[in-house]
Amino acid sequence: MDAYVEKDPVGVSDDRPGPGEAEPLEAAGTGSGTGIMGLSLPYQVVVAVALAVALVLGCLHLSMVFLHVAPSNTLTKRHGEAVDDWIYPEFEQNWKLFAPNPLQQNLSVEVRAEIAGEGGEIRTTDWIDLTAQDITAIRYNPIPSHSQQNELRRAVDFYRNSHADDNRANGLRGRLSEQYIRRIAVLRLDAMPSLHGSDVRRIQLRTVTRPVPAPGWSTEKHKTTPSHRDLPWWKVTDADRPGADRSRTEAGR
Repeated sequence: MDAYVEKDPVGVSDDRPGPGEAEPLEAAGTGSGTGIMGLSLPYQVVVAVALAVALVLGCLHLSMVFLHVAPSNTLTKRHGEAVDDWIYPEFEQNWKLFAPNPLQQNLSVEVRAEIAGEGGEIRTTDWIDLTAQDITAIRYNPIPSHSQQNELRRAVDFYRNSHADDNRANGLRGRLSEQYIRRIAVLRLDAMPSLHGSDVRRIQLRTVTRPVPAPGWSTEKHKTTPSHRDLPWWKVTDADRPGADRSRTEAGR
């Protein structure tokens, strides 16, 4: 039979947690803070200011996008130019996918060029379907690039929305859209093996609109004849060519 031995109470500590018990919390004011409160005061101020600026910019951006897509109202009539300056071109919204009457046309972009030969003679190429090139690159490609899917279409929309029917530009955005679509065409022409390195002097683009035929079960009837819109002939400048230093070439124009 074991003898009962009474231990000296001085050597026994009752502060140790038992099984399943948590460690006692540190005394108030002696533990280190977490998150922002764990930083020194100057860093806390910097973080607070950065968060405030991000919050203000986020609210401003959401407000601008809302005004851009909202129906015409007093604010958009008074501050429409400021809203457009904020949205275009990086944050442009396109809601055609959700339109009650979706698009029923296929739009193609074609280009032809005037090329100078070694003897100075000028020849004009046939029309080259740039949209067909994009479709070929997209078909059977599981991850097509954004430029292959949208670059031409958005460039044409940009041009048509900033020009009158007679191709007159509506202000600075019109001239910017001309430069944009012209440079896209020059880049595409330069990438073609048959034209690589050619001396392209002028180019002309046109859009070809082909209505989508109605399904066989539909009684809807409309014309399926393609319609063309020819854009003006544009002179190719050094700023339009691949690898050009546009800041210098445009400054000297």
